[in-house]
Amino acid sequence: MDQILKSLEAPVNPNIPDLRAGDVVSVHVKIKEGNRERIQVFKGTVLYKHNNGTNSTFTVRRVATNGIGVERTFLTRSPRLEKVVVERHSRVRQSKLYYLRELTGKSARLKQKFD
Repeated sequence: MDQILKSLEAPVNPNIPDLRAGDVVSVHVKIKEGNRERIQVFKGTVLYKHNNGTNSTFTVRRVATNGIGVERTFLTRSPRLEKVVVERHSRVRQSKLYYLRELTGKSARLKQKFD
């Protein structure tokens, strides 16, 4: 029975690095339009990560035009993710950054973490 479950499991996507809350990432996603495929880049801050085995996800938030916040959740093992590039790491003290939803401007900035 265990072998059947393992065969149905989605394979790990090797193009996704180790992510943490507060990382500024750019996610390259394959978008299908009609019969063509293109890659769209979504750049923002990782708000949180859900470690759930095959159903692991991470949520990225960015501020679009006119100060409207856009959040998008990605499956970690999705074959639609072309690659994820970590632009920078930020120093945060919480694992879920829900408080960033209410902040705008300079107060929404996170301090950069230097290794």
